[in-house]
Amino acid sequence: MKAYRIIPMSVFVRLLALVLLMLVVARPALALEIREVQSPGGTSFWMVEEPSIPIVSLEISFRGGARLDPADRAGLARMVMGLLGEGAGELDAVAFAEARDRVAARFGFDAGQDAVTVSATMLVETLDESIALLRSALSAPRFDDVAIERIRAQMLAAIAEGETNPQKVAGRRWFARAFPEHPYGRPLGGTAETVSAITRDDLVAARARLLTRANARLAVVGAVDEAVAARLVDQVLAGLDEGAPVPAIRRESDPPAGIEVVELDVPQSVAIFGQKGLWRDDPDFIPAFVMNYILGGGGFSSRLMEEVRDKRGLAYGVYSYLSVRDEAALILGSVQTANERVAESLAIIRAEWARMAAEGVSAEELEAAQKYLTGAFPLRFDSNGKIAGYLVFMQSEGLGIDYVERRNGLIEAVTVEDIRRVAKRLLRPEALSIVVVGKPDGVESTGAEAAGTGSGG
Repeated sequence: MKAYRIIPMSVFVRLLALVLLMLVVARPALALEIREVQSPGGTSFWMVEEPSIPIVSLEISFRGGARLDPADRAGLARMVMGLLGEGAGELDAVAFAEARDRVAARFGFDAGQDAVTVSATMLVETLDESIALLRSALSAPRFDDVAIERIRAQMLAAIAEGETNPQKVAGRRWFARAFPEHPYGRPLGGTAETVSAITRDDLVAARARLLTRANARLAVVGAVDEAVAARLVDQVLAGLDEGAPVPAIRRESDPPAGIEVVELDVPQSVAIFGQKGLWRDDPDFIPAFVMNYILGGGGFSSRLMEEVRDKRGLAYGVYSYLSVRDEAALILGSVQTANERVAESLAIIRAEWARMAAEGVSAEELEAAQKYLTGAFPLRFDSNGKIAGYLVFMQSEGLGIDYVERRNGLIEAVTVEDIRRVAKRLLRPEALSIVVVGKPDGVESTGAEAAGTGSGG
Protein backbone atom coordinates (compact mmCIF):
# COMPACT_ATOMS: atom_id res chain seq x y z
CA MET A 1 0.00 0.00 0.00
CA LYS A 2 1.28 3.44 -0.87
CA ALA A 3 1.99 5.71 2.09
CA TYR A 4 0.97 9.35 2.04
CA ARG A 5 2.60 12.05 4.15
CA ILE A 6 0.09 14.32 5.88
CA ILE A 7 0.97 18.00 5.70
CA PRO A 8 0.15 19.86 8.93
CA MET A 9 -2.53 22.53 8.54
CA SER A 10 -0.12 25.32 9.50
CA VAL A 11 2.27 24.29 6.74
CA PHE A 12 -0.59 23.92 4.25
CA VAL A 13 -1.78 27.46 5.03
CA ARG A 14 1.72 28.82 4.49
CA LEU A 15 2.10 26.99 1.20
CA LEU A 16 -1.29 28.21 0.02
CA ALA A 17 -0.41 31.75 1.01
CA LEU A 18 2.87 31.52 -0.90
CA VAL A 19 1.13 30.36 -4.07
CA LEU A 20 -1.53 33.07 -3.81
CA LEU A 21 1.05 35.77 -3.19
CA MET A 22 3.02 34.67 -6.24
CA LEU A 23 -0.09 35.05 -8.35
CA VAL A 24 -0.86 38.51 -6.99
CA VAL A 25 2.36 40.33 -7.95
CA ALA A 26 1.87 42.24 -11.21
CA ARG A 27 3.58 45.38 -12.41
CA PRO A 28 4.45 47.05 -15.73
CA ALA A 29 7.99 46.45 -16.95
CA LEU A 30 9.07 50.09 -16.86
CA ALA A 31 8.14 50.39 -13.17
CA LEU A 32 11.12 48.25 -12.19
CA GLU A 33 13.90 49.93 -10.24
CA ILE A 34 16.86 47.63 -10.76
CA ARG A 35 19.88 48.15 -8.55
CA GLU A 36 23.33 46.61 -8.61
CA VAL A 37 24.53 45.76 -5.11
CA GLN A 38 27.85 44.55 -3.73
CA SER A 39 27.62 42.14 -0.82
CA PRO A 40 30.02 42.31 2.14
CA GLY A 41 31.56 39.11 0.79
CA GLY A 42 32.36 40.78 -2.52
CA THR A 43 29.60 39.32 -4.69
CA SER A 44 27.85 41.65 -7.15
CA PHE A 45 24.16 41.01 -7.80
CA TRP A 46 21.06 42.77 -9.09
CA MET A 47 17.92 43.35 -7.10
CA VAL A 48 14.44 44.87 -7.19
CA GLU A 49 12.88 45.81 -3.87
CA GLU A 50 9.14 45.11 -3.70
CA PRO A 51 7.96 45.70 -0.12
CA SER A 52 4.22 45.27 -0.71
CA ILE A 53 4.31 41.47 -0.95
CA PRO A 54 6.05 39.47 1.84
CA ILE A 55 7.90 37.05 -0.43
CA VAL A 56 11.44 36.94 -1.80
CA SER A 57 12.60 35.31 -5.02
CA LEU A 58 16.22 34.38 -5.62
CA GLU A 59 17.67 33.28 -8.95
CA ILE A 60 21.23 32.03 -9.50
CA SER A 61 22.79 30.96 -12.78
CA PHE A 62 26.19 29.25 -12.69
CA ARG A 63 27.89 29.49 -16.05
CA GLY A 64 29.24 26.23 -17.49
CA GLY A 65 26.45 23.68 -17.36
CA ALA A 66 26.35 20.39 -19.22
CA ARG A 67 29.04 21.40 -21.71
CA LEU A 68 31.47 20.75 -18.85
CA ASP A 69 30.38 17.10 -18.62
CA PRO A 70 33.05 14.59 -19.67
CA ALA A 71 32.05 12.85 -22.92
CA ASP A 72 31.71 9.50 -21.16
CA ARG A 73 29.58 11.02 -18.40
CA ALA A 74 27.02 12.97 -20.45
CA GLY A 75 24.02 13.68 -18.23
CA LEU A 76 26.20 14.35 -15.18
CA ALA A 77 25.15 17.99 -14.72
CA ARG A 78 21.48 17.05 -14.94
CA MET A 79 21.92 14.29 -12.35
CA VAL A 80 23.75 16.64 -9.97
CA MET A 81 20.98 19.22 -10.14
CA GLY A 82 18.32 16.55 -9.77
CA LEU A 83 19.95 15.43 -6.53
CA LEU A 84 20.39 18.82 -4.85
CA GLY A 85 16.88 18.64 -3.40
CA GLU A 86 17.28 15.01 -2.31
CA GLY A 87 18.91 15.60 1.05
CA ALA A 88 21.68 17.80 2.46
CA GLY A 89 23.77 17.89 5.59
CA GLU A 90 22.07 15.85 8.31
CA LEU A 91 18.75 15.71 6.42
CA ASP A 92 17.93 12.83 4.10
CA ALA A 93 15.51 13.31 1.19
CA VAL A 94 12.36 12.96 3.30
CA ALA A 95 13.64 15.15 6.14
CA PHE A 96 14.81 17.79 3.64
CA ALA A 97 11.37 17.89 1.98
CA GLU A 98 9.68 18.18 5.37
CA ALA A 99 11.99 21.01 6.43
CA ARG A 100 11.30 22.83 3.16
CA ASP A 101 7.56 22.41 3.64
CA ARG A 102 7.73 23.74 7.20
CA VAL A 103 9.14 27.05 5.98
CA ALA A 104 6.86 27.06 2.89
CA ALA A 105 9.79 27.51 0.51
CA ARG A 106 9.97 26.45 -3.13
CA PHE A 107 13.34 25.46 -4.61
CA GLY A 108 14.14 24.61 -8.20
CA PHE A 109 17.35 23.10 -9.60
CA ASP A 110 17.92 22.72 -13.33
CA ALA A 111 20.68 22.08 -15.85
CA GLY A 112 21.17 23.52 -19.32
CA GLN A 113 23.97 23.21 -21.83
CA ASP A 114 25.62 26.48 -20.76
CA ALA A 115 24.52 26.92 -17.14
CA VAL A 116 22.94 25.29 -14.14
CA THR A 117 20.27 27.31 -12.38
CA VAL A 118 18.89 27.58 -8.87
CA SER A 119 15.54 29.22 -8.11
CA ALA A 120 13.95 29.89 -4.75
CA THR A 121 10.75 31.56 -3.59
CA MET A 122 10.54 32.16 0.15
CA LEU A 123 8.36 33.86 2.73
CA VAL A 124 9.93 36.82 4.53
CA GLU A 125 8.91 35.41 7.93
CA THR A 126 10.92 32.23 7.36
CA LEU A 127 13.66 33.70 5.19
CA ASP A 128 16.62 32.80 7.41
CA GLU A 129 15.53 29.18 7.75
CA SER A 130 14.87 28.92 4.01
CA ILE A 131 18.27 30.35 3.09
CA ALA A 132 20.03 28.02 5.52
CA LEU A 133 18.26 25.06 3.91
CA LEU A 134 19.11 26.21 0.38
CA ARG A 135 22.73 26.84 1.35
CA SER A 136 23.04 23.29 2.64
CA ALA A 137 21.58 21.92 -0.61
CA LEU A 138 24.23 23.75 -2.64
CA SER A 139 27.26 23.23 -0.41
CA ALA A 140 26.55 19.92 1.34
CA PRO A 141 24.28 17.66 -0.74
CA ARG A 142 24.26 14.11 0.58
CA PHE A 143 24.23 12.14 -2.68
CA ASP A 144 22.82 9.15 -0.83
CA ASP A 145 22.92 5.89 -2.76
CA VAL A 146 19.15 5.45 -2.65
CA ALA A 147 18.61 8.95 -4.03
CA ILE A 148 21.24 8.47 -6.73
CA GLU A 149 19.60 5.29 -7.95
CA ARG A 150 16.14 6.88 -7.90
CA ILE A 151 17.28 9.84 -10.02
CA ARG A 152 19.30 7.54 -12.29
CA ALA A 153 16.19 5.40 -12.87
CA GLN A 154 14.18 8.50 -13.75
CA MET A 155 16.82 9.64 -16.22
CA LEU A 156 17.09 6.20 -17.82
CA ALA A 157 13.30 6.06 -18.18
CA ALA A 158 13.34 9.47 -19.88
CA ILE A 159 16.11 8.32 -22.24
CA ALA A 160 14.13 5.19 -23.16
CA GLU A 161 10.99 7.26 -23.78
CA GLY A 162 12.99 9.64 -25.92
CA GLU A 163 14.03 6.84 -28.27
CA THR A 164 10.42 6.57 -29.49
CA ASN A 165 9.60 10.28 -29.43
CA PRO A 166 10.22 11.72 -32.92
CA GLN A 167 10.61 15.29 -31.64
CA LYS A 168 13.31 14.26 -29.19
CA VAL A 169 15.04 11.98 -31.66
CA ALA A 170 15.07 14.77 -34.25
CA GLY A 171 16.44 17.37 -31.85
CA ARG A 172 19.11 15.05 -30.54
CA ARG A 173 20.19 14.05 -34.05
CA TRP A 174 20.17 17.64 -35.36
CA PHE A 175 22.63 18.77 -32.70
CA ALA A 176 24.79 15.65 -33.04
CA ARG A 177 25.03 16.37 -36.76
CA ALA A 178 25.71 20.09 -36.28
CA PHE A 179 28.24 19.70 -33.45
CA PRO A 180 29.96 16.32 -33.90
CA GLU A 181 33.06 17.26 -31.87
CA HIS A 182 31.44 19.62 -29.37
CA PRO A 183 29.47 19.07 -26.14
CA TYR A 184 26.39 20.59 -27.81
CA GLY A 185 26.31 17.45 -29.93
CA ARG A 186 25.74 15.27 -26.88
CA PRO A 187 22.29 14.88 -25.31
CA LEU A 188 21.82 17.02 -22.21
CA GLY A 189 20.35 14.08 -20.33
CA GLY A 190 23.03 11.68 -21.52
CA THR A 191 22.65 8.19 -22.92
CA ALA A 192 21.84 4.94 -21.16
CA GLU A 193 25.54 4.08 -21.23
CA THR A 194 26.84 7.40 -19.86
CA VAL A 195 24.16 7.78 -17.19
CA SER A 196 24.68 4.23 -16.00
CA ALA A 197 28.40 4.92 -15.62
CA ILE A 198 28.04 7.94 -13.30
CA THR A 199 29.38 7.30 -9.80
CA ARG A 200 29.00 9.15 -6.52
CA ASP A 201 32.57 10.41 -6.87
CA ASP A 202 31.63 11.86 -10.28
CA LEU A 203 28.71 13.69 -8.67
CA VAL A 204 30.80 15.12 -5.85
CA ALA A 205 33.45 16.39 -8.27
CA ALA A 206 30.86 17.81 -10.69
CA ARG A 207 29.04 19.73 -7.95
CA ALA A 208 32.29 21.46 -7.01
CA ARG A 209 32.99 22.21 -10.67
CA LEU A 210 29.49 23.46 -11.53
CA LEU A 211 28.66 25.55 -8.45
CA THR A 212 31.37 28.20 -8.10
CA ARG A 213 31.21 31.79 -6.97
CA ALA A 214 33.23 33.02 -9.96
CA ASN A 215 30.52 31.82 -12.37
CA ALA A 216 27.45 32.88 -10.37
CA ARG A 217 25.00 35.49 -11.64
CA LEU A 218 22.40 36.39 -9.02
CA ALA A 219 19.20 38.37 -8.62
CA VAL A 220 17.03 39.03 -5.58
CA VAL A 221 13.48 40.35 -5.91
CA GLY A 222 11.03 40.98 -3.09
CA ALA A 223 10.41 42.49 0.32
CA VAL A 224 14.02 42.98 1.40
CA ASP A 225 16.30 46.01 1.42
CA GLU A 226 19.86 46.06 0.10
CA ALA A 227 21.42 45.06 3.41
CA VAL A 228 19.18 42.02 3.89
CA ALA A 229 19.54 41.01 0.24
CA ALA A 230 23.34 41.23 0.49
CA ARG A 231 23.36 39.10 3.63
CA LEU A 232 21.10 36.58 1.89
CA VAL A 233 23.48 36.34 -1.09
CA ASP A 234 26.55 35.81 1.07
CA GLN A 235 24.78 33.18 3.14
CA VAL A 236 23.54 31.16 0.18
CA LEU A 237 27.00 31.15 -1.46
CA ALA A 238 28.80 30.22 1.74
CA GLY A 239 30.56 26.90 1.34
CA LEU A 240 31.03 27.18 -2.44
CA ASP A 241 34.52 27.32 -3.94
CA GLU A 242 35.59 30.51 -5.67
CA GLY A 243 36.58 28.63 -8.81
CA ALA A 244 37.65 30.25 -12.07
CA PRO A 245 35.47 31.82 -14.78
CA VAL A 246 34.35 29.29 -17.39
CA PRO A 247 35.52 30.44 -20.83
CA ALA A 248 33.32 30.50 -23.92
CA ILE A 249 34.76 30.05 -27.41
CA ARG A 250 32.38 31.11 -30.14
CA ARG A 251 31.93 28.72 -33.04
CA GLU A 252 31.44 30.41 -36.40
CA SER A 253 31.01 27.31 -38.58
CA ASP A 254 27.75 26.40 -40.31
CA PRO A 255 25.79 23.24 -39.53
CA PRO A 256 25.98 20.90 -42.55
CA ALA A 257 23.48 21.74 -45.26
CA GLY A 258 21.12 19.12 -46.62
CA ILE A 259 18.71 16.55 -45.24
CA GLU A 260 19.20 13.53 -43.05
CA VAL A 261 16.31 11.09 -42.65
CA VAL A 262 16.13 8.96 -39.51
CA GLU A 263 13.54 6.22 -39.94
CA LEU A 264 11.03 5.74 -37.14
CA ASP A 265 7.73 3.92 -37.51
CA VAL A 266 5.33 6.78 -36.67
CA PRO A 267 2.32 8.18 -38.59
CA GLN A 268 3.69 11.73 -38.53
CA SER A 269 7.23 12.87 -39.20
CA VAL A 270 9.04 15.62 -37.31
CA ALA A 271 11.51 17.88 -39.06
CA ILE A 272 14.05 20.09 -37.29
CA PHE A 273 15.62 22.72 -39.53
CA GLY A 274 18.17 25.42 -38.90
CA GLN A 275 21.34 27.22 -39.77
CA LYS A 276 23.92 29.63 -38.38
CA GLY A 277 22.37 32.63 -36.59
CA LEU A 278 23.50 35.90 -35.04
CA TRP A 279 25.16 36.61 -31.73
CA ARG A 280 23.23 38.74 -29.28
CA ASP A 281 25.80 41.52 -29.42
CA ASP A 282 25.52 41.73 -33.21
CA PRO A 283 24.01 45.10 -34.24
CA ASP A 284 21.54 43.19 -36.40
CA PHE A 285 20.24 40.96 -33.60
CA ILE A 286 17.19 43.04 -32.67
CA PRO A 287 16.12 43.42 -36.34
CA ALA A 288 16.61 39.65 -36.71
CA PHE A 289 14.47 39.09 -33.61
CA VAL A 290 11.63 41.14 -35.10
CA MET A 291 12.09 39.49 -38.49
CA ASN A 292 11.84 36.02 -36.97
CA TYR A 293 8.63 36.94 -35.17
CA ILE A 294 7.10 37.68 -38.58
CA LEU A 295 8.67 34.62 -40.23
CA GLY A 296 7.95 31.89 -37.70
CA GLY A 297 8.00 33.16 -34.13
CA GLY A 298 4.62 34.85 -34.00
CA GLY A 299 2.39 31.82 -33.53
CA PHE A 300 -0.74 31.92 -35.67
CA SER A 301 0.24 35.30 -37.12
CA SER A 302 3.58 34.14 -38.57
CA ARG A 303 4.20 33.56 -42.27
CA LEU A 304 5.18 29.92 -41.80
CA MET A 305 1.99 29.20 -39.89
CA GLU A 306 -0.12 30.97 -42.49
CA GLU A 307 1.46 29.21 -45.45
CA VAL A 308 1.92 25.72 -44.01
CA ARG A 309 -1.10 25.41 -41.73
CA ASP A 310 -3.76 27.96 -42.61
CA LYS A 311 -3.60 27.93 -46.40
CA ARG A 312 -2.73 24.27 -46.99
CA GLY A 313 -3.52 22.40 -43.79
CA LEU A 314 -0.22 20.57 -43.91
CA ALA A 315 0.55 20.72 -40.20
CA TYR A 316 -0.99 21.79 -36.94
CA GLY A 317 2.01 23.93 -36.12
CA VAL A 318 5.31 25.18 -37.47
CA TYR A 319 7.69 27.67 -35.90
CA SER A 320 11.16 29.19 -35.91
CA TYR A 321 13.26 30.91 -33.26
CA LEU A 322 16.65 32.45 -32.60
CA SER A 323 18.84 30.36 -30.31
CA VAL A 324 21.94 31.96 -28.81
CA ARG A 325 24.19 29.75 -26.72
CA ASP A 326 27.52 30.62 -25.17
CA GLU A 327 29.42 28.99 -28.03
CA ALA A 328 26.93 28.91 -30.92
CA ALA A 329 24.35 31.19 -32.52
CA LEU A 330 21.55 29.54 -34.49
CA ILE A 331 18.18 30.08 -36.09
CA LEU A 332 16.09 26.94 -35.67
CA GLY A 333 12.62 25.69 -36.44
CA SER A 334 10.40 22.63 -36.48
CA VAL A 335 7.36 21.20 -38.21
CA GLN A 336 5.36 18.02 -37.60
CA THR A 337 3.18 16.64 -40.34
CA ALA A 338 1.87 13.44 -41.93
CA ASN A 339 4.53 11.33 -43.61
CA GLU A 340 3.06 11.93 -47.05
CA ARG A 341 3.17 15.73 -46.61
CA VAL A 342 6.69 16.24 -45.31
CA ALA A 343 8.24 17.03 -48.70
CA GLU A 344 5.61 19.68 -49.47
CA SER A 345 5.94 21.24 -46.03
CA LEU A 346 9.72 21.51 -46.32
CA ALA A 347 9.42 23.01 -49.79
CA ILE A 348 7.11 25.73 -48.47
CA ILE A 349 9.41 26.46 -45.52
CA ARG A 350 12.36 26.85 -47.87
CA ALA A 351 10.27 29.08 -50.13
CA GLU A 352 9.32 31.33 -47.20
CA TRP A 353 12.96 31.43 -46.11
CA ALA A 354 13.85 32.60 -49.62
CA ARG A 355 10.94 35.07 -49.89
CA MET A 356 11.90 36.76 -46.63
CA ALA A 357 15.54 36.97 -47.73
CA ALA A 358 14.57 38.46 -51.10
CA GLU A 359 11.68 40.76 -50.15
CA GLY A 360 11.82 41.45 -46.45
CA VAL A 361 8.53 42.47 -44.81
CA SER A 362 5.80 45.01 -45.37
CA ALA A 363 5.29 48.10 -43.24
CA GLU A 364 2.02 46.59 -41.97
CA GLU A 365 3.73 43.35 -40.88
CA LEU A 366 6.46 45.30 -39.11
CA GLU A 367 4.00 47.54 -37.26
CA ALA A 368 1.94 44.57 -36.07
CA ALA A 369 5.06 42.76 -34.87
CA GLN A 370 6.35 45.80 -33.02
CA LYS A 371 3.02 46.36 -31.28
CA TYR A 372 2.89 42.78 -30.07
CA LEU A 373 6.52 42.50 -29.02
CA THR A 374 6.46 45.74 -27.04
CA GLY A 375 2.95 45.28 -25.66
CA ALA A 376 3.59 41.75 -24.41
CA PHE A 377 6.92 42.61 -22.78
CA PRO A 378 5.45 43.47 -19.33
CA LEU A 379 4.09 39.91 -19.07
CA ARG A 380 7.66 38.79 -18.46
CA PHE A 381 7.57 40.66 -15.15
CA ASP A 382 4.28 39.63 -13.58
CA SER A 383 5.84 37.77 -10.66
CA ASN A 384 8.90 38.13 -8.47
CA GLY A 385 10.26 34.85 -9.82
CA LYS A 386 9.96 35.97 -13.44
CA ILE A 387 11.66 39.27 -12.64
CA ALA A 388 14.54 37.53 -10.88
CA GLY A 389 14.95 35.15 -13.81
CA TYR A 390 15.02 38.01 -16.31
CA LEU A 391 17.57 39.96 -14.28
CA VAL A 392 19.90 36.95 -14.34
CA PHE A 393 19.29 36.55 -18.08
CA MET A 394 20.28 40.20 -18.62
CA GLN A 395 23.49 39.71 -16.64
CA SER A 396 24.38 36.48 -18.40
CA GLU A 397 23.88 38.06 -21.83
CA GLY A 398 25.71 41.29 -20.95
CA LEU A 399 22.69 43.43 -21.85
CA GLY A 400 23.26 46.13 -19.24
CA ILE A 401 21.21 47.05 -16.20
CA ASP A 402 19.14 49.56 -18.22
CA TYR A 403 18.09 47.03 -20.87
CA VAL A 404 14.51 46.80 -19.56
CA GLU A 405 14.14 50.55 -20.20
CA ARG A 406 15.84 50.41 -23.60
CA ARG A 407 14.43 47.18 -25.00
CA ASN A 408 11.10 48.39 -26.40
CA GLY A 409 12.76 51.44 -27.93
CA LEU A 410 15.20 49.19 -29.76
CA ILE A 411 12.32 47.20 -31.23
CA GLU A 412 10.36 50.31 -32.18
CA ALA A 413 13.43 51.68 -33.97
CA VAL A 414 13.61 48.71 -36.37
CA THR A 415 12.74 49.68 -39.94
CA VAL A 416 11.64 47.78 -43.02
CA GLU A 417 15.10 48.45 -44.44
CA ASP A 418 16.74 46.95 -41.36
CA ILE A 419 14.79 43.74 -41.75
CA ARG A 420 15.46 43.55 -45.46
CA ARG A 421 19.18 43.88 -44.76
CA VAL A 422 19.33 41.31 -41.97
CA ALA A 423 17.07 38.83 -43.79
CA LYS A 424 19.32 38.94 -46.83
CA ARG A 425 22.34 38.49 -44.61
CA LEU A 426 20.97 35.73 -42.39
CA LEU A 427 18.50 33.56 -44.29
CA ARG A 428 20.02 31.13 -46.79
CA PRO A 429 17.56 28.40 -47.78
CA GLU A 430 20.30 26.45 -49.54
CA ALA A 431 22.22 26.30 -46.22
CA LEU A 432 19.38 24.85 -44.15
CA SER A 433 20.40 21.81 -42.15
CA ILE A 434 17.42 19.48 -41.83
CA VAL A 435 16.78 16.30 -39.90
CA VAL A 436 13.53 14.41 -40.51
CA VAL A 437 12.44 11.62 -38.17
CA GLY A 438 9.66 9.30 -39.30
CA LYS A 439 8.81 7.58 -42.58
CA PRO A 440 8.50 10.58 -44.92
CA ASP A 441 7.34 9.90 -48.46
CA GLY A 442 9.52 11.41 -51.16
CA VAL A 443 12.23 12.68 -48.80
CA GLU A 444 15.71 11.19 -48.93
CA SER A 445 18.96 11.96 -47.18
CA THR A 446 21.36 14.20 -49.12
CA GLY A 447 25.05 14.92 -48.77
CA ALA A 448 27.21 12.73 -46.52
CA GLU A 449 24.20 10.91 -45.08
CA ALA A 450 23.12 9.77 -48.54
CA ALA A 451 26.56 8.21 -48.99
CA GLY A 452 26.09 6.19 -45.87
CA THR A 453 28.30 8.14 -43.46
CA GLY A 454 25.55 9.42 -41.22
CA SER A 455 24.90 7.80 -37.88
CA GLY A 456 21.18 7.38 -38.39
CA GLY A 457 20.46 8.71 -34.90
